[in-house]
Amino acid sequence: MAEAHQAVAFQFTVTPDGVDFRLSREALKHVYLSGINSWKKRLIRIKNGILRGVYPGSPTSWLVVIMATVGSSFCNVDISLGLVSCIQRCLPQGCGPYQTPQTRALLSMAIFSTGVWVTGIFFFRQTLKLLLCYHGWMFEMHGKTSNLTRIWAMCIRLLSSRHPMLYSFQTSLPKLPVPRVSATIQRYLESVRPLLDDEEYYRMELLAKEFQDKTAPRLQKYLVLKSWWASNYVSDWWEEYIYLRGRSPLMVNSNYYVMDLVLIKNTDVQAARLGNIIHAMIMYRRKLDREEIKPVMALGIVPMCSYQMERMFNTTRIPGKDTDVLQHLSDSRHVAVYHKGRFFKLWLYEGARLLKPQDLEMQFQRILDDPSPPQPGEEKLAALTAGGRVEWAQARQAFFSSGKNKAALEAIERAAFFVALDEESYSYDPEDEASLSLYGKALLHGNCYNRWFDKSFTLISFKNGQLGLNAEHAWADAPIIGHLWEFVLGTDSFHLGYTETGHCLGKPNPALAPPTRLQWDIPKQVAKALADDVELYCFQFLPFGKGLIKKCRTSPDAFVQIALQLAHFRDRGKFCLTYEASMTRMFREGRTETVRSCTSESTAFVQAMMEGSHTKADLRDLFQKAAKKHQNMYRLAMTGAGIDRHLFCLYLVSKYLGVSSPFLAEVLSEPWRLSTSQIPQSQIRMFDPEQHPNHLGAGGGFGPVADDGYGVSYMIAGENTIFFHISSKFSSSETNAQRFGNHIRKALLDIADLFQVPKAYS
Repeated sequence: MAEAHQAVAFQFTVTPDGVDFRLSREALKHVYLSGINSWKKRLIRIKNGILRGVYPGSPTSWLVVIMATVGSSFCNVDISLGLVSCIQRCLPQGCGPYQTPQTRALLSMAIFSTGVWVTGIFFFRQTLKLLLCYHGWMFEMHGKTSNLTRIWAMCIRLLSSRHPMLYSFQTSLPKLPVPRVSATIQRYLESVRPLLDDEEYYRMELLAKEFQDKTAPRLQKYLVLKSWWASNYVSDWWEEYIYLRGRSPLMVNSNYYVMDLVLIKNTDVQAARLGNIIHAMIMYRRKLDREEIKPVMALGIVPMCSYQMERMFNTTRIPGKDTDVLQHLSDSRHVAVYHKGRFFKLWLYEGARLLKPQDLEMQFQRILDDPSPPQPGEEKLAALTAGGRVEWAQARQAFFSSGKNKAALEAIERAAFFVALDEESYSYDPEDEASLSLYGKALLHGNCYNRWFDKSFTLISFKNGQLGLNAEHAWADAPIIGHLWEFVLGTDSFHLGYTETGHCLGKPNPALAPPTRLQWDIPKQVAKALADDVELYCFQFLPFGKGLIKKCRTSPDAFVQIALQLAHFRDRGKFCLTYEASMTRMFREGRTETVRSCTSESTAFVQAMMEGSHTKADLRDLFQKAAKKHQNMYRLAMTGAGIDRHLFCLYLVSKYLGVSSPFLAEVLSEPWRLSTSQIPQSQIRMFDPEQHPNHLGAGGGFGPVADDGYGVSYMIAGENTIFFHISSKFSSSETNAQRFGNHIRKALLDIADLFQVPKAYS
């Protein structure tokens, strides 16, 4: 086989005349280039580590300080106030050519200048951290910026004016604060008041008061101690106990999906689309490794934490009996590919050179054209990653701990990411509403054995060139994978391009070795499937988007969340505990916090709408109160004053200490029957959305958190449309995703009608 020959750098034969060596120049060239590339990466990491370590300083600023010190000395001005002379006296005496008085003076000035420079960096970094602790700007009304906030913004810009690298701000980000127990309990009781009757609420008040007075002070001390020691008092426990210790299947329950552009199509050629997209992904990974990606900034000045990006590539979740672990490699030079029940290993590099899109297209076409059948047990092997974690861990230990199975599994787990080539075609047809839901279900679970759910993400390619992602949740949250996806889709559409026939630009190199089949020896297995129980309803809401919502003088997110409350009450006839994810990335290693969207104000509005006897003016007033309350809660969650992460950590401390708390036990057992999330967009400005309004992705979705509940994700896509992804379970007689979707439509229109929004939707 060609790839086997290329893998051997030299061969030798023992003859009567001695040993005959036969060197492969091409193979040695690849080994040499690979080594050079590896050293380049090491040097880049060292350089970036230095630049990141001295931010907001720079080597140039260090030279400026030295030149200022030396220049002042020549002008007989001692700006060091005698420190240079003191340093000079402390230097060891010597007799070499470099120990002249002039050399000793220059060395002393360099040491002094370096000390001043390092002190300045420390001062500026601490000042920046203090400035980033200010969150008053978030609570000011739009268009009414205070003088304090203006001065604060100016100082932030001055301290971070130099072009930052991806991780430049990490050490300047403040730590997530631990809220006061009394404040958390007060907000908790306020959040459950509309869900409990008077007797139930009184009982919960007693439990909360007992916890606050007796148990909480001790738990809080340990939590504060952890917050002093750790970078973030929540994130490591959240990753371990919410994700990695979960024993239920990842498919549907944890993993989520992301859709492709849905209103345009660049090519119908499956292999060509993969060539461009994977080339763009590795370009992104290269930028990530070199820290050339700009950090995400709120308002263009407040940096968001970037640490979650570190494990985007070369990461796999490894199953364990009690807990899983995340395996992250510093580099990977191949992807694992699944097609028609067969697994392949596809190299992304030739020596040190990244394969061009046309070469990748050729390689994927070779896989698509390969007629070989699956090996016994190979076709449904990936179903193990879709089942229970304990069962998968046991099977992994029993069948994949040695031999060819171990080697093949390592090829998948050590891949940059996983690629699934599907034989079906899916896309969004605006004339066929069901098409978007079918597309979503294919991305969420496929046929349960054509996705490797353990990989950080699986790139899914359909026969018609449409794409999507299925992402594992433990390593990062959805905005992180969304950042990658925006870059990739923008690069594909506006930088790489296609020929008139839909192929990648340029001519491929036919001498490349073809992808390698992975070899297995697997007994017959049966894997569990959850997919048939999931109902997914996706739709595009066309009557209006954020453009008209803003005319209602409220935030688009609050508008949609209140509409969800109205829709849920119409669907189920009652209110429920509602989860909306917000981010805490303004803090170091921050991930998410919960916004409890079902409030007394939103329920008052919903009840007034249901009664039908209130005037529009009264309903508008109730709506504005509910929206204001929601916006305030969202801001509190983003600024570290949420409810649920604090209570979650107090609960864990109680378990570590062996302390029983009926209050915490009840709080942590409450089901989230309505779990919601807004999908971020435009994190990277790859193109002008006004000039290219059809370059819209449809967002993505996830499965329901509760068996008798709904999962709702939505993307407010531009000025004139909103995409919704609604999930429920067929096994629940109380839920129906399509019915709930219809209620959402009506709720949005009814609320818009209160404000007499111009009815472009009528």
